[in-house]
Amino acid sequence: MYIIKIKGKAKIPDYIQLRDDNFILVGYFRADRPLRDLEKYNLENHQENLETLINDLPFGKLTKLNFK
Repeated sequence: MYIIKIKGKAKIPDYIQLRDDNFILVGYFRADRPLRDLEKYNLENHQENLETLINDLPFGKLTKLNFK
């Protein structure tokens, strides 16, 4: 799974995209509320790691999620 942070403009907030290994969009949510509905994406066990990653993630850089 991959993650990318998208910069919002004007009144549109920043967003996070989750993509599978074929780069198909699986999740799309606001960056200021990233930890809602994690069970929809099977990431509820990685809440702490995901929160840190989202805060440090640069805009526009596709990053592979490597949770063990």
